[in-house]
Amino acid sequence: MPKPLTSRFRKVFRVAGILLGLALGAVLYCNWRVQHDTAPYTFTQAARVPHNRVGLVLGTSNRLRNGSPNPFFYYRIAAAVRLYRQKKIDYLVVSGDNSQQHYNEPEMMQTALVERGVPASRIYLDYAGLRTLDSVVRCRKIFGQSRFTIISQAFHNQRALFIAQHYGLDAVGFNAQDVTGRNGVKVQLREMLARVKVFLDLYLLDKQPKYLGEEVKIG
Repeated sequence: MPKPLTSRFRKVFRVAGILLGLALGAVLYCNWRVQHDTAPYTFTQAARVPHNRVGLVLGTSNRLRNGSPNPFFYYRIAAAVRLYRQKKIDYLVVSGDNSQQHYNEPEMMQTALVERGVPASRIYLDYAGLRTLDSVVRCRKIFGQSRFTIISQAFHNQRALFIAQHYGLDAVGFNAQDVTGRNGVKVQLREMLARVKVFLDLYLLDKQPKYLGEEVKIG
């Protein structure tokens, strides 16, 4: 005799509930683990940041989709300038997306840094920083740095540092000013899923940078 329809629905809902619980648990664990493992290596005060020869600025657009200035971008630039002026770094690698003809994050960052007094000779452009993983790994494989300071917002620094630790790199993070309001909330929600993807990339898929290339000697 076939089972009543309500009994089948209960079984479906039970399985769906279990799967949802597992997914939520994975998200919570990945976020906790990233924050826990990297907390001792992030700094909010420039005076406390250890000196590293190179600072790695993680890229984003200088404009939001509505055309207004992107605070994430300008806060990162301000943080990089602060470290340079306080002699906490000697050179900067600006790493971002240049996959489209009229979109160039590294040049946007270089222009903003030079306008604020950082000499162009102290800035190196990484045009293939398509993702955070690419930027971190290329800083070692292309620019020859096993020790460097990552510059971005706190949530982004934590994920980047987690990647750096996986590859045995001696990195610290300097936290740029965070962004509040609607834009900040949207990014924080995306970040929760991005941390799950980091675990998949590092431990399951063994993701590597999309592009490598010839080494660049800094200084």
